Amino acid sequence: MAQQQRRWQLPPSACLLVACLVLLLPDPTTAFAPPLNGNGLGHATSPSSFAPRTAMSLPSSTRARLFVVAGTPSSSLESRRKEGNFDLELFSPAKVNLFLRIIRRREDGYHELASLFQTVAFGDTLLFKALPASATQDEFASSFTSLVTDKSNLVLRALDLFRRKTGKTRHFQVYLEKRTPVQAGLGGGSSNAATTLFAANQLLGCPASDEDLIEWSKELGSDITFFLSQGTAYCTGRGEILEPVPALSPSTHLYIVKPPIGLSTPAVFKALDLNALSKEDPRALLSAFTTRLGKGEPVPPSLYVNDLEPPAFQCIPGLKTIKESLLSKGFAAVMMSGSGTSIFAMAPPSLPASFDAAAFAQEMDVDVWATTFTGRPENDPRAWYPNPHA
Repeated sequence: MAQQQRRWQLPPSACLLVACLVLLLPDPTTAFAPPLNGNGLGHATSPSSFAPRTAMSLPSSTRARLFVVAGTPSSSLESRRKEGNFDLELFSPAKVNLFLRIIRRREDGYHELASLFQTVAFGDTLLFKALPASATQDEFASSFTSLVTDKSNLVLRALDLFRRKTGKTRHFQVYLEKRTPVQAGLGGGSSNAATTLFAANQLLGCPASDEDLIEWSKELGSDITFFLSQGTAYCTGRGEILEPVPALSPSTHLYIVKPPIGLSTPAVFKALDLNALSKEDPRALLSAFTTRLGKGEPVPPSLYVNDLEPPAFQCIPGLKTIKESLLSKGFAAVMMSGSGTSIFAMAPPSLPASFDAAAFAQEMDVDVWATTFTGRPENDPRAWYPNPHA
């Protein structure tokens, strides 16, 4: 047990400066302050006194490692369905970055990026109910009891934004069944905000177009815009400029692996060496991924490029150990998603016989989810992502 706890202890020499900077630069796109364990339950504690905001973990002695096939509904969700009499239930998918190139640091302090975003059939569930016209505030609850529930929460901010933009005054009851871990590079909070904008629009008779929602979402955070796409998009700028691309094969299988520690996005960017970026042309990467995965064919492992992976591995060397272990199990393509700390492994047509996901979760002190690509149905703006928990 002591060995597992040391595995996720940050080396002070790697990220002490980053930790101090992140105290001043909280992640503006994160809806939830502490990371949580893989089933969306539990509380987080800091692994060290010097990095309370850079990275946080839950000691192994207080948690059982998790392996889940995405799509299994929880007992708390079933209870809420029976008790709440909600008007609308929507799936809030996570995403992975199939490649992520950092192009340059801009004059405004942001970084120009180019990335292929893809939604997966693993994520959260949101239940919505329009409150009586006399209601003067939203009602919000979640399966994660440490969730921030004030006006900094992205779900509540999305509802406020929708009312301000449309002139509508209706308030809502919202329940969030949380599965997507935070500080994972999976876009959980951004997805929740996008799902909320879509839900409010549906429940109030669609006063806004899809284009309106996409434009408004940019006021909340960079990644939110993506989740209002069809689920596959080439994203540039800060991530808010979308270029739709053809849907990738929904039969594509992958595993998502998350250790009990997180890194905030600003922390990883502060550790980024702009002189060590990949030289791969993002347009060439886009062509390779859409051509091959669109046909259900594997992409060469060398094309899975994430410029944020080296600085994240510098901050938490155990992430590199996870990647190397997955490669040793027979996965050809393994990469960190976004700014981490989750890592995904693309499953070949016939899974490696030696890979036991449950045993891997226990051995490496990580949570593991088996999932697939997903996307919104085409040519139907009223259709959202398929709900694997229905």
